[in-house]
Amino acid sequence: MAAVVDAVEIPVIASGGVASVDDVVALKEAGAAAVVVGTALYEGRFTLREAQAAADEV
Repeated sequence: MAAVVDAVEIPVIASGGVASVDDVVALKEAGAAAVVVGTALYEGRFTLREAQAAADEV
């Protein structure tokens, strides 16, 4: 993700493969402007509030 963010001058949205709050944090740390978490939320892996709180700590 960091390589893609560094290679372009537009916001990058990460989508796919997010299974945990740790994934959300890692993507934010890598520079993603946003993260799609639909399936993870649907499957109850974490809540939107948990993901937002973790991302806000970065």
